Amino acid sequence: MEFLTDYGVFLAKTVTIVVAVVVIIASAAAFGGRKMKMASGHIEVKHLNKDIDAMSEALKSVALDKEILKQEHKEKKKQDKALKKERVQHEKEGEHKKRVYVLNFEGDMKATAVNSLKEEITTILTLAKPEDEVVVRLTSSGGMVHAYGLAASQIKRISNARIPLTICIDKVAASGGYMMACIADKIISAPFAIVGSIGVVAQLPNFHRILKKHDVDFEMFTAGEYKRTVTMFAENTKKGREKFMEEIEDTHELFKMFVSENRPKVDIESVSTGEIWFGKRALEKKLVDELGTSDDYISAACRDADVYEVIYEHKKTLQERFAIAFQSALDRLILTWWDRIQNMRFYS
Repeated sequence: MEFLTDYGVFLAKTVTIVVAVVVIIASAAAFGGRKMKMASGHIEVKHLNKDIDAMSEALKSVALDKEILKQEHKEKKKQDKALKKERVQHEKEGEHKKRVYVLNFEGDMKATAVNSLKEEITTILTLAKPEDEVVVRLTSSGGMVHAYGLAASQIKRISNARIPLTICIDKVAASGGYMMACIADKIISAPFAIVGSIGVVAQLPNFHRILKKHDVDFEMFTAGEYKRTVTMFAENTKKGREKFMEEIEDTHELFKMFVSENRPKVDIESVSTGEIWFGKRALEKKLVDELGTSDDYISAACRDADVYEVIYEHKKTLQERFAIAFQSALDRLILTWWDRIQNMRFYS
């Protein structure tokens, strides 16, 4: 009897969650219908100095004696008041405290994060001055040439505006990722981050022999001698392969030229073999300038500058909102089910 009661409670929770998902979907659909004319996204700005101060205060509130903490608060209020007065005076005189703008780039094969990156850079360039700095926390193992070419061009906008640019590599900046990184005035790499891979790769399967074995003809019609050099289904020719290799070599040469132009101190012939190096070895190759993490660099910057993290959030489509709501509901359902199974008791 107790088992049936437990099962009934579990079933009721399940139904409740399913109903909640339906309500969320309906609300999202209604909201989407009303807000179609809204912008595609919005900018969010975090003042990292305040975030660090808040974390420090949370620790002090537990670790320090109340009297000492009270005295520190008084001193901090005096310092904040003096700094505010000094800042107002500087602004009246046409000066301002250095600002550091932090961006994040998480790369995939298509460099889809460039859609947010371009909006973030556009926003920063409306305010940033040559005495400020932009820091990009970059993570990417590369991908499509044209996609990362665009991402690198977006990063180049910062340099073209004469604003100091620092790129931090905590995990990996290889191939297209390094194409972006090499633009920076300063590259900081974690000791075991992966750097390099200045090369080009292309590969595809060919099913011609399988089709031939099963008496399947594949016909392709092109206008232009090199409209299609190699294909997955037709028989690839020696001439087609040679032309394809010529195109890959040309892409590689352009990649090497790009790195050389942006980091002339690099011996490009020794590093453009497609190899990768850990941060410490990359420093020896002059692919990076310093060893360290983005956390250390940004924390240090907070001592002397106002540091802002700039994030562009794209407006989520109805399908994306549905997927998030469904996944969340499914996670809760699985956790509830697992908890019920773990705690259920059977009696004879």
